[in-house]
This record gives sequence, C-alpha cells and structure tokens, in this order.
Amino acid sequence: MSVPNLNSRRVLLSALLWCACQFAAAQSPAPAPVAFAPLEPTLTAALVQYKLPALAAAVVQDGRIIAAGAVGTRKVGSGIAVTVNDRFHIGSDTKAFTATLAGILVDRGAMAWTTTLGEAFPELSPKMDPDFRRITISQLLSHTSGIPADNAEFLELLAKSMFEEGNLDDLRYWTLQQWMSKPLPGQPGQQGQRFAYSNLGYTIAGAMIERVARKSWEELINEWIFDPMELKSAGLGSQATLGRVDAALGHVLVGEDIAKPFMAGPGDDNPQLIAPAGGANMSVLDFARWAGWNAGEGKRGPALLKPETLKLLHAPVIDMPHVQNPVPGTPTDGKYGLGWVTAKMDWAPQPLVFHGGSNQKNLAHIWLSPEKDFAIVVVTNIASKGANDALFAVAEKLYRQFAP
Repeated sequence: MSVPNLNSRRVLLSALLWCACQFAAAQSPAPAPVAFAPLEPTLTAALVQYKLPALAAAVVQDGRIIAAGAVGTRKVGSGIAVTVNDRFHIGSDTKAFTATLAGILVDRGAMAWTTTLGEAFPELSPKMDPDFRRITISQLLSHTSGIPADNAEFLELLAKSMFEEGNLDDLRYWTLQQWMSKPLPGQPGQQGQRFAYSNLGYTIAGAMIERVARKSWEELINEWIFDPMELKSAGLGSQATLGRVDAALGHVLVGEDIAKPFMAGPGDDNPQLIAPAGGANMSVLDFARWAGWNAGEGKRGPALLKPETLKLLHAPVIDMPHVQNPVPGTPTDGKYGLGWVTAKMDWAPQPLVFHGGSNQKNLAHIWLSPEKDFAIVVVTNIASKGANDALFAVAEKLYRQFAP
C-alpha cells in the first residue's frame, strides 16, 4: 500500500479544516440586525397630515442610531413602499460634504482657508476681476464671496454648459472662466458683506478643491468621505436607476394635491455641474451616520478632519437676513458657517447646527446638537411648503421625544 507524501497530507488536512469551518459557519446564527426604536407611527401621522408621498427620519445619540423609520411610497400610485435603506436626494445638505473636502485639504497643508482664487488659478489670475481674484475658499463656503445668489444669468450659464465638452471638472473650470471677469455686486468678506446664498459660489469652490487636490470633486467625495465612513448607499445625481423605481423618486405638485413623480433622467435633478452645491443622495440611515459623526465633532472615527477643523465648519461666520417664504431647502435666517447654519429654535434650549437641502423635487433636513452629541435627519421625496412644514414639525417632535 502506498503512503501519501507530505504535500498530499497537507492538502487533505486543509480540505478537512475548510469543510469543518464551513459546517460550523452554517450552524452559527447570523448576527442580529442593529435594533432601533421604530418611528413609523410618528411619521405616518405627518405623512397623512401633510399629504407626502414618502417620509423617513432617524435619530442619533452618541454616534448610534437609536430610532429610525420610513413610510409611504417610492412613487405615487406605484404601491412600492419605501424602507430605511432607500436612497433619498439630500440637495444642498451636500454643501457640508464640500466644506469637509476643503477642510481635509487645509488639514493636509495643501491650502489654507485664506487661499484665493487668484492663487489657486495663477494662469487665469490676470484676467480675473480684481475683487474676484481675492475671493478665498472660506468666503465661497460661507456665501460671503460677493458672488450673487442664483439669478437669470446663472441659469443661462447652466443651460450653456450642456453644450460644452469635457469631464465635470473641465466644466467647472469653464464655469469659473465664464464668471471671473464680471464685476461683483458686493465686496468679498463678511465685514459689511451682504450674505448671498450662492450655488454658483459652491460650484466654484468645487473647482478650487479640484485644482488643489488634482482630482474631480466626484472622486474626492467618494474616496475621502463616502468610502471611509462606509456610507454604502451614498451616490451622486439621480437617486434612482434609469428606468427603475428602486429609490424614493422625487415629486412636484402639479395641482393643489396632485403629486407628479419624476423617473431618473434629465428632469429629475439639477445639472451635475453644480453637484458640489447639492448633488448627493443616500439612505436615511447613512444620512444619520453622517449626522452623528458631525455631532460628535471629533469624538469618534473616522478621523477625516482634526476636531478643531470640524468645529470650525459648524461655527457661525455671518448673520443671514430673514427671508419670508423661502424656497424649500434654502435658509430662512440664522447664522451661516462653512456649509452649515446655526439656528435658534423655540423647542431647543441651545442653538442647533442645521441645513436644509432640495433639488425642488426632494427635501432633506439635518439637525445637530454637538453639546448633546445628538442629531436628527428627516427626508421626503417632494419639495413644497407643506413638505417643509412637515420636516420642521417632525424634527421638533423627535427632539422633544429623544433629546437628552
């Protein structure tokens, strides 16, 4: 009888060990899902009262999601229920991600908060308007650059960009070139400067970040934020796949109570050019993880920013004038920081860090209380005054119920 050689014995032993491990794994129970308090009863009441297609929310304490829920449908009339894992568009809440990218570059010593457009783009500097040339990244992120709020000229520029060739970073560079020689309506800087909520300003901030980092904004937000934070649902642009109802589709009101859904396509989102101002989407759970990380202000990983840098992003820079009946997703009043608003609400003892976001078909609110290491996110797939009122009402109820 022949005796197996040593190598054969090792192969046989390895195979037996593998089978044993597989058998043990099959007998072991799967890890239990993370439990949190259900919010469906609260959300259903608001869904019905405000006549929303869908509504989702989550509450975070000490970096842990303690309550979450989602109610309604992805698309009116479809009968497809939303879940807490469905992607919602977060609109201008993306601005905080753009400010975080800038903070990462500052922490790495690649630029300073005082770095100007002229310094970042020396080849264009001679052709820039003198005031435009001295705009800093901090001023762009705090809406104190002197660049105007969205206007007809900006909308015309967006339409024109559709006929330009190149990648998105090329188009943002082109946008910078189109605007850089125009006289500014205000002087850069917060001293005596009128606050102007400018998506163009954030688009140019994106171009500045791209120049310094030598990668597109889309690559950077994925590689530097989404991936290390394990925001696995996070994406850019349309939250749904073309031709599929696989996310909470955006809606608009076409009558007093008639909601029209928008499938993925050219009409369901803003141009990708301005994604640094408002182009992200994610599930309410991932949105809550982002909120909890911010509320901790450096207490927990991943260490994307120095704690003092994260606190700087949240800190007020300029008072915002009160706006009567603002467009849903835009600030009403408070103090603007770097991608964040400090707002005083009568239902919270301390000012809260806040931002609203909308692409005019979806709406998202994010609330932070760094003093309490507490956060709330609320999202819906329609943008209207009623939707805005609903999100504020839900945030108040959740704060009163869960805030420590």
